[in-house]
Parts: sequence; C-alpha cells; structure tokens
Amino acid sequence: MAERLVGKPAPAFTMETVSGDGQDFGKVSLEDYRGKWLVFFFYPLDFTFVCPTEITALSDAYGDFQTLDTEVLGVSIDSVHSHKAWINASSEIGGLGKINFPLASDITKKVASDYGVLIEEEGVALRGLFIIDPEGELKYQVVNHNDVGRSVEETLRVLQALQSGGLCPMNWKPGDQNL
Repeated sequence: MAERLVGKPAPAFTMETVSGDGQDFGKVSLEDYRGKWLVFFFYPLDFTFVCPTEITALSDAYGDFQTLDTEVLGVSIDSVHSHKAWINASSEIGGLGKINFPLASDITKKVASDYGVLIEEEGVALRGLFIIDPEGELKYQVVNHNDVGRSVEETLRVLQALQSGGLCPMNWKPGDQNL
C-alpha cells in the first residue's frame, strides 16, 4: 500500500549535484533548504525529449520562484557527470543548456524510492513534483506519467495558495479571497 507523504516531514536526502551552469559539483541535503520553500522535482532521464521542456520552463520561471522565497531542485537517477554533459551539450544534439538551479543525482535510486516515484522495473523515476515548506513539511505532491509534462503555472499557483495561509477554493488565484 502506498504511504501518504503530504502533511508529513519530507523524507531527508543528501545527493551530489552539478550547478545549473554545468561547472561545479557539490552536495545538497534537505536541511540546506530549511527556512525556505522548495520545489523538488524528479524527471526520468537526461538526454530525453519531454524533460528539457519542463526543466527549461522551470528555469525560465526561476525569478518568480525566488520572489516567493522558493528554491528549485531537479533530480534524476543519472550521475552528476551525465547532468554536466547534458547542461554543457548544445541543443542541436539534445543538450539542455544552462539553467538557474542545480540538478541532483539519485544514482542509488533511494530518494526516488523514499518519495514514492521510482518505477522499479525500469529503474527510473516518474515525473514527481513536491512542494516542501520552510519547516520541512511536504505540502503538495503531483505525480505524472512520464509521457506528460507538468505545468509551471500550476506549480506557481499552488505555491502561492500554500503561502497565502488560508483555505483556497478551486481555481484560486493570487488576489482571490480565501475562505
């Protein structure tokens, strides 16, 4: 039976990363985001077709997330070396290009498993997106089939609704009244 994550402390993680400019390696843990909101998303693999559309859309909206005191972190089961190669490869050969946030490596697949998005028989993650609040509580999750990309606009809308501090009816938008 699947375990509920929303409303509970987000599963802890520590992973290796590559910077969004593809130059620096590092490490990141959930604790590094304490005091900020975090949009934490999984994608299946580097050098694929739908993934770069999502990652670049999130990167293009990074300023909007920053305005909302929110960091963004992407993760797949690929190595940091694959992430670096993908960021540094030209778009003509399927490269990602520079982005505004790091990509993390879940090469052991433990984090994808802990967040309930690992497709064990394929060894890749589903498109899972999680919003974690500044205290480390998982407030939102959406998991898509790998054929379907996610919506940056909906992610921003939900983040703003969560930050509004009230009850938000269906189709709530910033500026709308809370219940």
